[in-house]
Amino acid sequence: MKRPVASFIAASWFAIAAFAQAPPPAGDPHQWKMTATDTPSRISEHVWMVKGNPNIAIIVGSRSAMVVDTGMGPAMGRIAAGFAAKLAPGKRLYLTTTHFHPEHAAGDSGFPADTILIRNDVQQMEVEHDGMDMVKAFMEHSEENRDLLKDVAFRMPDVTFHDEAKVDLGGGVMVRLMWLGGAHTEGDELTFVDPDKTLISGDVVQNATLPMIYTGQGKGGTPTSWLHVVEKLQALHAEHVVPDHSYPGDGSLVTKEEKLIGEIRARAIDMKLRGVSADEAGTQISAKLKQEHPDWHNTNASGFVKNVYEDPATGGSEKNSPGSGVPTAPLKPKAA
Repeated sequence: MKRPVASFIAASWFAIAAFAQAPPPAGDPHQWKMTATDTPSRISEHVWMVKGNPNIAIIVGSRSAMVVDTGMGPAMGRIAAGFAAKLAPGKRLYLTTTHFHPEHAAGDSGFPADTILIRNDVQQMEVEHDGMDMVKAFMEHSEENRDLLKDVAFRMPDVTFHDEAKVDLGGGVMVRLMWLGGAHTEGDELTFVDPDKTLISGDVVQNATLPMIYTGQGKGGTPTSWLHVVEKLQALHAEHVVPDHSYPGDGSLVTKEEKLIGEIRARAIDMKLRGVSADEAGTQISAKLKQEHPDWHNTNASGFVKNVYEDPATGGSEKNSPGSGVPTAPLKPKAA
């Protein structure tokens, strides 16, 4: 028997109005907490978001629903799945993940066993090669992380794809899952929802947040490949954007991300050609960003500037550059 959701949805409609008008929350978005008593905010007709580390997106069609990202470990995964059950009672559930880091993918075992898990094959190889090492590294960050991640066991996906997969959720709601190249990680996945024109952008497009290529475990993309990914996203003409670690916004976030990465990259290339060291360039560019964006939580671009210096596309060393070596052979769907 389907559970009533009228009161749950009505409450969320009130959340949407306040959410759309509120200023971005102060402090580090990585400290945002998702709890089972939160009220999802409606981003567009078929897309909801629960604020947390990361933000969880839930897409609801007439037959099925899809959750994007899991939260930090199985307990957070169960909370995310619980929101989906309230918004889409009795419907088939899909799960996908924006990238392999623990707060995005390590909660997949907290979802019901019949949830259909979909990942791009590049991300899945990162899960297999580096996923548990990444979990162990995150467990060292805090006692809370150790507790949340102590029982992690990544599920094997039911379906993998290379460039793109489409999932029909019913009622005209079509979800496009896309791998467009490396950015924050090599396996970054973008989710685009029609007819809403809502982009769930992971760490690839953020709001008032600097780009960061993570290479502690895995290789990440390059500044050039990241810029190319964002350029491809422009063709979608998104009207709504749901990032992972920052406040949601309209489609202008894609243009702002392209401009931000392009400007940092251009400044770093100019300094490199003038013989400025990567460290000094990072210091100068970060200071300039602090002047330009005094209200941003973090304006330290030193790591990204070093990525520009090392980028093979800008004359860096391919051996030491992220994004240059993970195989991308397509995988097959798991046998039934």
